[in-house]
Amino acid sequence: MKSREELKKEAAVEAVKFVRSGMKLGLGTGSTAKYAVEEIGRKLNSGELKDILCIPTSESTRKLAESLGIPLTDFENVERIDLTIDGADEVDSKLNLIKGGGGALLREKIVAQASEKEIIIVDETKLSDSLGKNFPLPVEIVPFALHPIKRLLENLGAEVQLRKSEEGIFVTDEGHWILDAKFESIDNPYQLSSLLNEKAGVVEHGLFLDVADVLIIGKHKGTEIIYAS
Repeated sequence: MKSREELKKEAAVEAVKFVRSGMKLGLGTGSTAKYAVEEIGRKLNSGELKDILCIPTSESTRKLAESLGIPLTDFENVERIDLTIDGADEVDSKLNLIKGGGGALLREKIVAQASEKEIIIVDETKLSDSLGKNFPLPVEIVPFALHPIKRLLENLGAEVQLRKSEEGIFVTDEGHWILDAKFESIDNPYQLSSLLNEKAGVVEHGLFLDVADVLIIGKHKGTEIIYAS
């Protein structure tokens, strides 16, 4: 029986097969995306890949990429990204996602929206028949909006927790806070997304709808690739 880490790594290695020399890449954040970054670094160092430029979705990914000698750039110098490889916390049958468990949802969505192709890599435990059943929805807020947005989410039926870290309140790379909203199920993610997008104080949320072009799943019976219809 393969471990979850082995399944994550297999999905990541499969995703990096889509990468070609000369591409501009988005580098995701999280325990699965980390394996993709490491595989890109390996291929660069072996000469299998050349002349790529990457935009990381978090400071932690930036530090990892720099340690592997991966050339980095930013949106001042790059308008579009050819391909982004990122993970997800929950995926439904329509390839809609909840992301943000690692706290990088804002940068992840910015990079995804600038990408020609978004590849999502997960192990099979991340699959769900309805978003929200297995993972809370991260909602990134400005600190001043804590109580109004917390009450809004609670009135929608969620159990809400302000995310904490060892140092106290978790602070994102952009200086915001995150509310983790646990729903029994998000029956209409598009409606919830629109509602949150309209609320002052909400910087971003973890519903990534119609974003994934390719889903690669690490499974015990073998890696599965699903293309968005």
